[in-house]
Amino acid sequence: MSLPDLLVVGGGPAGLAVAIRARQAGLTATVLDRSRPPVDKPCGEGLMPDGLARLAELGVAIPAETSARFRGIRYLEGDVVADGRFPASASGRIGGLGVRRTVLHEALAARAAEAGVELCWEQRVTALAPDDPGGGGDPGVVTEAGVRRGRVLVGADGLRSHVRAWAGLDGPPVRRSRARFGVRRHYRLAPWSDRVEVHWADGAEAYVTPVGPELVGVAMLWRGEASGFEDLLTRFPALAARLAGAPAASRDRGCGPLRQRARAVVRGRLALVGDASGYVDAITGEGLSLAFHHAFALVDAAAQVLSGRARDLRAYARAHRRLGRVPEALIHLLLAVERRPRLRRRTLRALAADPDLFDRFLAVHARSAPVSEVGLTGALRLAWRLASA
Repeated sequence: MSLPDLLVVGGGPAGLAVAIRARQAGLTATVLDRSRPPVDKPCGEGLMPDGLARLAELGVAIPAETSARFRGIRYLEGDVVADGRFPASASGRIGGLGVRRTVLHEALAARAAEAGVELCWEQRVTALAPDDPGGGGDPGVVTEAGVRRGRVLVGADGLRSHVRAWAGLDGPPVRRSRARFGVRRHYRLAPWSDRVEVHWADGAEAYVTPVGPELVGVAMLWRGEASGFEDLLTRFPALAARLAGAPAASRDRGCGPLRQRARAVVRGRLALVGDASGYVDAITGEGLSLAFHHAFALVDAAAQVLSGRARDLRAYARAHRRLGRVPEALIHLLLAVERRPRLRRRTLRALAADPDLFDRFLAVHARSAPVSEVGLTGALRLAWRLASA
């Protein structure tokens, strides 16, 4: 059996994006996953504009009847409402896409099959393979069907990545006091807004994403002790009133702790992508988009290595750091605000009073504008608004 150029462990959105992009680059790809599509997992289910653009580059189309466009983000706490709008794309379209995780997964799997990816569903990976006895140095994994190898091995197996752990790339654990968790439920209800709504309360946020013509997803993020969806919903009386009487359309799914650290994203010819490569928090909704950016960067680096134009995957490690720099800064900023109720309320009032500034932050968040779009002037405007709030 000939070795695939990329052997991908994990057939979720990140792994499938890697495999599809590999085929677009003329490389062969095999995906191993213990499940079979469509797979449902806890997820905010919002694709930011840059992630949606990457999805289009992969040739993945999401039917309008199984998704919903959103044009911006709305922050709400009490009587304060801050409304931000994404910039228009080159095609003139504005915003991102809300789509059920199962719908997205099925579309990616179908596109991967169409592109010629070898898809090995219901194949459980149990360990990294020992060194190739043939001396080829090709990395591999042990499966229930035997050892599988590839010229490049990709760990795309999610938040609690086994590949990351087996490779010795797990980072130090997160302090319990900083641990955050998530739980998600869907409601059979027509979306009432073309925004992703973020409802804030002390110690928790609720994210409402339109994901279909008659479907909304509600994801709760919180820190502290374990809690159920219904208990968390009581912290958001206005949202609870809006959802009252609407039938649940899915069972609750939770995950956490969200923060997962990786010591490195590359070891030899093994690379980590998506959540497996480390995760800070879901507070900005960047996870899927960032995973698609990782996929493009990894395939670029792998193509260089496999063609002999580069000796290793360090170009991917550099790209991974670059791609994560702005999102991680925004995440840490929002987490700092989340932990400080007075600062959070002042920040929301400041953004509510200056919608143009909120729009600029969203343009940076969506990679439609450089950080300089906010720049010193924007920072001073925010500081002035905070002082005035």
